[in-house]
Amino acid sequence: MALGGLLVLAVALFLLWGLRAPVAFILSLRSEKLAALVLVGAATGAATVIFQTIAANRLLTPGIVGFDALFIFIQTTLVMILGGVGYADLPVTPKFLAEAACLTAAAMALFGVLFRKGAEDVIRMILTGVILGALLRGLAEFVQRLLDPSEFAVVQQASIASFNSVDEGQLGIAAVVLVLALLAAWRLAPALDVAGLGRAKARTLGLPHDRLVLAALGIVALLVSVSTALVGPITFLGLLAASLAHAALRDFRHTVLIPAAALIGASILVAGQAVFERVLGLQSALAIVVEFAGGLLFLALVLARRRT
Repeated sequence: MALGGLLVLAVALFLLWGLRAPVAFILSLRSEKLAALVLVGAATGAATVIFQTIAANRLLTPGIVGFDALFIFIQTTLVMILGGVGYADLPVTPKFLAEAACLTAAAMALFGVLFRKGAEDVIRMILTGVILGALLRGLAEFVQRLLDPSEFAVVQQASIASFNSVDEGQLGIAAVVLVLALLAAWRLAPALDVAGLGRAKARTLGLPHDRLVLAALGIVALLVSVSTALVGPITFLGLLAASLAHAALRDFRHTVLIPAAALIGASILVAGQAVFERVLGLQSALAIVVEFAGGLLFLALVLARRRT
């Protein structure tokens, strides 16, 4: 309830801070952006909690396996093939659907290979994800060097998460998919409590662990892929939301952890966007600051684990 109140406060701050005439028009614009912020924050937070449970490691985030690198590679390839003008003329909704489908399919293929042994080989998962991400980033940077400055600027703009140009049609489709995926994640919560005990113990207790892993990873892939295709990559937002949820609740039950991480992720984005727009005048990108804070948190968690 406290986290829900925090999100309501952040929503009120975002909608009403600096509100002036024409009130109805400004509220309509802010409401669309608010919906995108809440959906992406909630989806990313929930997906990270599920992913960490399946991988049995709270240092991980789904983005570490290369979602952002694949997204940037797709944008770079499209600009190289179509040019800046052709890229800008692409139909918005079909492009969104194609990118979401491509990211989801690639994630499921990767997870299927990495988690064949029940998510026990975490080091192999981290190394494979980092290597694939580095490979895709290297290919994208190579292609970007072949682009002229105007096309390179298009790629740069498309590669940074932005909530300022979310299409209404995309938002409607993403809302339906993400809400259904979040509901499915919440229904899996009791089984995830058992899965958190480990594959051997879960199977001893009668849980179909491998089938659960496949279902959970499918939900994670859908949540992260649709969020990334909608606004762009925010790799470490989920790590922030999941870590804060664990620290605030100190509870192992996913029926509370998943909603808590979703509320915290949404609150971070809504409050952060309000500060950036009303105080800083959009002089920076919210995603950059979130990535910086999340990266620092990741390093802190790694160092803390080494000490213990």
